[in-house]
Amino acid sequence: MEFDFNNVKEYKLYQNLRWVAKLYCLKFKITYVGLENIPKDGGLIIACNHQSSNDPIVLGRGVKRTIHFMAKEELFENEALGIFIKHLNAFPIRRGQGDTTAVEYAENVVKKGYILGIFPEGTRSKDFKPARGKSGTALIAKVTGADVLPVSIYTSDEYKKGTRLTVRFGKVIKNEEFGFTDEPHNTKELKDATKRIMGEITALWEEGHCEK
Repeated sequence: MEFDFNNVKEYKLYQNLRWVAKLYCLKFKITYVGLENIPKDGGLIIACNHQSSNDPIVLGRGVKRTIHFMAKEELFENEALGIFIKHLNAFPIRRGQGDTTAVEYAENVVKKGYILGIFPEGTRSKDFKPARGKSGTALIAKVTGADVLPVSIYTSDEYKKGTRLTVRFGKVIKNEEFGFTDEPHNTKELKDATKRIMGEITALWEEGHCEK
């Protein structure tokens, strides 16, 4: 399906189907930690490690605000599925091709005061551990001036019925902490910011399961 990258809006279907996500997540044993760290308003980037197609559902289940997720372009090739996930506020990105259109759309999501959900690794980890991040998250943070909320989803097993998951929200990284300058092509800044973001996510992941 064709996606209109010029029109950033927040559809109501996401919130209307929260009860479906809640029921779906009952199949897992999920513990959410640090929910108080989620800002109640304003543009924000939520950056999380990625290991399953279930990650957006599990992550979104814990965040009361609507999240606009980047999704691989292939999901939009089916017309019906594309329309459905579009109304769940997802938008397509061509992976591995420097998709500037999708990045600009993501920037506008944050500038309009919405939450952008992104998996900095760009693909799912095969060993469940956080992998090396790509610079897209840092670039969007630099251009928008948005803060970044690091999140980890911890599990040592494939997602299936009864899988134990710990979703840990860290402290917000204030944009000024990245030390961004006005230099548009400062790759060192982006590398350092990416390293900081993935470092925070990895540290959260390494805390393992929350013991109650």
